Amino acid sequence: MLPDPETPICSAKGCRAAAVWVLAWNNPKVHTPERRKTWLACDEHREHLSQFLGMRDFLKEVVPLEEWEARDG
Repeated sequence: MLPDPETPICSAKGCRAAAVWVLAWNNPKVHTPERRKTWLACDEHREHLSQFLGMRDFLKEVVPLEEWEARDG
């Protein structure tokens, strides 16, 4: 069963699970220091995606999706 089209989904390749985490990142060679790009993650892929970004020194913070949306709101 596919998630509701309004439900954010995990950014991991091939994953269709609902996202519950926001991984905020920045590539300092491309982005200004204050810029934040985001990947979404389910519980299963949060650590893997965090490690991928962290190894490149891109990861800035990991925040629950609800908290991220409340900041925006």
